[in-house]
Amino acid sequence: MNKRTLQALEYNKIIAQLKTEAATTLGLEQIENLQPETTLDRVKTMQQETDEAMHILRLNQTIPLGGISDIRPSLERCSIGGLLTIEQCLHVASTIYGGRQAKKFIEQIDHDLPHLENYASQITSLRDLEREIKRCIDDEGKVVDRATSTLRSIRSKMQAIEHKIRDELVRYTRTKSRYLSEAIVTIRNDRYVLPVKADQQHMVGGIVHDQSASGQTVFMEPRPVVALNNELQHLTVKEKQEIEKILQQLSEQIAAKSKELAQNVTAIAMIDFIHARALYSEKINGSRPTLNDEGFIDMKDARHPLIPKDEVVANDIQIGKDYTAIVITGPNTGGKTVTLKLIGLCTLMAQSGLQVPALDGCHLAVFERVFADIGDEQSIEQNLSTFSSHMTNIVTILERVNEQTLVLFDELGAGTDPQEGAALAMAILDEVVERNARVVATTHYPELKVYGYNRKHVMNASVEFNVDTLKPTYRLLIGIPGRSNAFEISKRLGLDDHLIQRASEQIGHDTKNVESMIGTLEQSTRKADEAYAEAAKTLSESEQLLKDLKREWSKFRHQREQLYEAAEQKAAEALAKARQRAEQIVEQFREKQHSFKEHEWIEARHQLDQATPHLTDKHRDEVSEPTKKEVIKPGDDVKLLTVNQRGSVIEQLNDNEFIVQVGMMKVNVKRKDLQLMTEEQKTKQTAVPTVRSSTQHTSTELDIRGERYEEALNRLEIYIDRVLLSGYSQVSIIHGKGTGALRKGVQQYVQSHPNIASYRDGKANEGGTGVTIIELQ
Repeated sequence: MNKRTLQALEYNKIIAQLKTEAATTLGLEQIENLQPETTLDRVKTMQQETDEAMHILRLNQTIPLGGISDIRPSLERCSIGGLLTIEQCLHVASTIYGGRQAKKFIEQIDHDLPHLENYASQITSLRDLEREIKRCIDDEGKVVDRATSTLRSIRSKMQAIEHKIRDELVRYTRTKSRYLSEAIVTIRNDRYVLPVKADQQHMVGGIVHDQSASGQTVFMEPRPVVALNNELQHLTVKEKQEIEKILQQLSEQIAAKSKELAQNVTAIAMIDFIHARALYSEKINGSRPTLNDEGFIDMKDARHPLIPKDEVVANDIQIGKDYTAIVITGPNTGGKTVTLKLIGLCTLMAQSGLQVPALDGCHLAVFERVFADIGDEQSIEQNLSTFSSHMTNIVTILERVNEQTLVLFDELGAGTDPQEGAALAMAILDEVVERNARVVATTHYPELKVYGYNRKHVMNASVEFNVDTLKPTYRLLIGIPGRSNAFEISKRLGLDDHLIQRASEQIGHDTKNVESMIGTLEQSTRKADEAYAEAAKTLSESEQLLKDLKREWSKFRHQREQLYEAAEQKAAEALAKARQRAEQIVEQFREKQHSFKEHEWIEARHQLDQATPHLTDKHRDEVSEPTKKEVIKPGDDVKLLTVNQRGSVIEQLNDNEFIVQVGMMKVNVKRKDLQLMTEEQKTKQTAVPTVRSSTQHTSTELDIRGERYEEALNRLEIYIDRVLLSGYSQVSIIHGKGTGALRKGVQQYVQSHPNIASYRDGKANEGGTGVTIIELQ
């Protein structure tokens, strides 16, 4: 990619922000070498990698990458027979452990992550090598006694001699304390000594190794401990030699696994690189673009990533279908260059595997070349560009432009005579458009306003300017060229009306017509936007009202069913009690009155059975008692009166019982509970509700993480209906953090729901802002 273009679009600042997200120096190196890719397949792969890491972040998790170092210099050193230091050996062990943890984490994620899983599969565990290093060296960087039996023996002898030396010197501190500056044992030149008064050293006797700054104290090694100190020094040398031998063995073992370790380092670097891209995308609320190689760009609410969130203005940008060039005209107010950089920077970010700061569903093209000629006079980091330098750059650009190119011109033709500059600008634009490249150009020349109307593939645009505040709004207006606003601004600043009138008379008739046309377009566009917003609001409210009505109707029917069922159950219980009591009375009477016939008792009981009313049948819509004239046979469509459901007769068991298919179930039904459906009823009742079991389980949690916005809200609506029927008082919606779009959509929906009393974000132990807790009425 062109270096001048990267500098002009401030790509280096994106890299600087991305570097702060790296967890290792390995990932940092990958970021420093990052360049936009120019092939569609490679860019798609990088975007898929980033999206996989974004999925992990949406689960409120991060890939563990602690303790990992760049051990490649150590691997090179030991591969040629060099000796590694204790610290280098520890770094190898720590990197082995860190790589294994990252591998384990990725493999345990319950989601398809093909690219991250591929990198994780390249990491070799190497547990034995890690254990051997940790067996010999502790976490404080000391070779431990258990490393070898020889080292243990040497250190044991050293401890014994040190005890002897200390015992002897402590005896001196007691017997000759009057000759000492302090009654302590210290070390000088790796030998145990005593601080002796300079004028009393002859009273102690021995070898002087050092003296104090004042010269009043000398550090003396008494003669009785000289031999012991010599022996201790000899053992110290042997200890050092044994440690070097241990480190040499470890270095050889590391060298034997250098190929696997180098592969681990490469895989870890890529995992950290991908993870950093996802973290950065989360920070800028980025979205994954849909990519193409047809030069098509379509972004909604695109934001410049280098402008603070509380200051940036989002814009809709489209190019590459109906038109291939955009000419942004108007005065130098600052907004045009920002828009130009936004388009170029989002393109470079997408081609670098980064998500872009725009709404979901954005489209971006992958270009072989991106050129930018931007002389940003507002940037203190660049010198003012001359006309000559601009032309030199433009000549270079024109030599390489083709249909796979995006070209960005800032103030095209500026820096020379206005008429000549405008003519050059139009000629350059014509050339780029003819080569079917995508081009966005800014200019303050009024001649280019007409240019946009006279070219088939060119679209005029401008950055809105607020005359009242004398400041740009930074809102991009596609289809409307920019006005100079010089007269309006001058009037606001207090210039006399007669001067403005005189200046107006100097402007040609055509120029006035163009300015008037632009003003009319601006007003029409503003009114159209307002009308569109009002229509969208009305449509949204209507759709919400329809949902509310459906919900209330469903709730009413459910409550009605519950009331009827409750009344029927209560009546049945009362009748059962009455029947039981009547049976008791009849039996008592029968025992006393023997004149009644048996068939009369049976008939009495039958009439008692028939006395039970069927409340359910009475309230069903379009239900009537079946007439005796109706003949029901296998294959007939019937209605089950007891449950108000449609079914199909499969088999007739006898004159009074049938087998009926209802949905997925086959049930035995009495003849009195069936009604033969008419053709009118069949047509009207095309869809029969599914019979739901009263014991059907509905979870108190709904997980919509990773789902698309519309699908997630559809699931949420269905779920809320189910939990309302189940009578729950509180449920949890798990949407994750991500970009925040799902969380916002969920909370907007529940806020307007009539059966939801309140909602809140989850607490720390409930999932935080990745969960919304709903209280139901």
